[in-house]
Amino acid sequence: MAPTTPHADSTEGAAFLQQRVARFGFWSSVLGSVFWVFRVILALTTGHAGREASPEYADLRSPAFTLHGLGIAFTLLLWALCRGKPRSRAYVERAELLCLLASVVCYESMSTSIELEAHPELIILLALTLLMVGRAVFVPGTAKRSLTLGVVAGVPLLACVYYTYSRGPAAPGESAAINAIVAVAATATWWSMIVTLATLTSHVIYGLRREARAAKQLGQYSLEEKIGEGGMGVVYRASHAMLRRPTAVKLLMPERASETQLARFEREVQLSSRLTHPNTITIFDYGRTPDGIFYYAMELLGGATLESIVEYDGPQPAERVAHVLEQVAGALAEAHGIGLIHRDIKPANIILCDQGGVPDVAKVLDFGLVKQIQKEDGAESTFATGDHAITGTPLYMPPEAIVHPDRADGRSDLYSLAAVGYFLLTGQQVFAGDNAIEIFSHHLHTAPVPPAERLGAAVPEGLSELLLRSLAKEPDARPRSAAQFLEQLRALDLARHWGPERARAWWNEHGENLRLRRTKPPAGASPRTFMVDFGDRLDRLEQYLMKKAG
Repeated sequence: MAPTTPHADSTEGAAFLQQRVARFGFWSSVLGSVFWVFRVILALTTGHAGREASPEYADLRSPAFTLHGLGIAFTLLLWALCRGKPRSRAYVERAELLCLLASVVCYESMSTSIELEAHPELIILLALTLLMVGRAVFVPGTAKRSLTLGVVAGVPLLACVYYTYSRGPAAPGESAAINAIVAVAATATWWSMIVTLATLTSHVIYGLRREARAAKQLGQYSLEEKIGEGGMGVVYRASHAMLRRPTAVKLLMPERASETQLARFEREVQLSSRLTHPNTITIFDYGRTPDGIFYYAMELLGGATLESIVEYDGPQPAERVAHVLEQVAGALAEAHGIGLIHRDIKPANIILCDQGGVPDVAKVLDFGLVKQIQKEDGAESTFATGDHAITGTPLYMPPEAIVHPDRADGRSDLYSLAAVGYFLLTGQQVFAGDNAIEIFSHHLHTAPVPPAERLGAAVPEGLSELLLRSLAKEPDARPRSAAQFLEQLRALDLARHWGPERARAWWNEHGENLRLRRTKPPAGASPRTFMVDFGDRLDRLEQYLMKKAG
């Protein structure tokens, strides 16, 4: 999904500006129409109704009513011009300038058709106050632009007031010209205050918008759109002030996590940034804001997660499954080689994307539960979560992570990876249950159904055997490392049958529908990462699960 990115200039994005200008035009026309209807009702209920030839009826036929209608029409035109397809910033600004000034001139010209006894300048000033201050509230813009519009609009206003009073009757001993000058001076004073109010309103609201944007500024990165959210972390689409490369920024708000969780989050990026495998997401940068928000910037990926692909397209061909597993195993081999295990391998943490014109490139995400393995030389280990915390996603959690989480190692990731491969191959989970405890019990005691039996169709025997062996309850019965898993998978020679041509054909056929599907709410809840610190109660949990298994 790649929505249009708004222009990042000194004011606001063009799309946002267009939306606000259209809204201003709509509500201005509504308020103008209400005022017009009020004037009609007032005329009809104060003795200005009668036969068509009656001079009292002339008020409803006055040019002021026509000019009032034209003023409404121009604001309605502004709404019509800006409500449709996306327009350029220059188009929106020109439309606003021309329609607003045309509407203002129409309202100002009404003063020439209203009797002096009614003080036409005050009536027009009331209408223009609503228009100018309303614009300052609705339309994002600088104080300078509001001031310029006010000054430009003031010229025809003063000219209309002078014209109206200079032609009007004057009392004995008075000069119509003097009366006109006095009216212009009074109007100019009132108009100056109105323009000042509109300018200050723009200044305050524009300043608040800039502060809001500044609050979304993390170092050199400007946050643009939220694209994901979890229990603690939030992910935004972002842009770099200098590099202009597509970027995703993940951050953790202090109020949503404890100090321990903040420390774990920071350790996540520090450990993950050491990984350079092409199938691991690339970390660009990380840091903390002055108010304590920790964030890191990573490459922004298109494509789709394995979870959404299976949800959309069902079981995948064995060749594609092998192609994906090879890439993920390669990424895990690098991580395990420097002493890191992932602990949350699942379909939602693996994205297939197009990189450098190559389709179906797998990217492993979210090393948020990463753990540093104890080195053989006795070097001190670092854990991103507590030693006694059950951590991961229940549907993909290996047995040892449930009862002895401190003993998890690289073979634990292989169990989760095999569960992902099983899900891709069959479209179903290895084990399911009504709650986490039931799923845990299956992982500990239930033998998985062979993929061919679950799928109801033939599955390459070597792939099925490798997945089932990697799903063994005892870590020693699994491949001893991700590198060995990868070696055995490559020996099956399946992945080469899923080449770029087949991958490109699949995305050409399904990519757009999959993108549209991802914009809708999911049919069901996605498997969530699970983390509970049981402390010294893990033994009792194990006893309960064994008793439940019977």
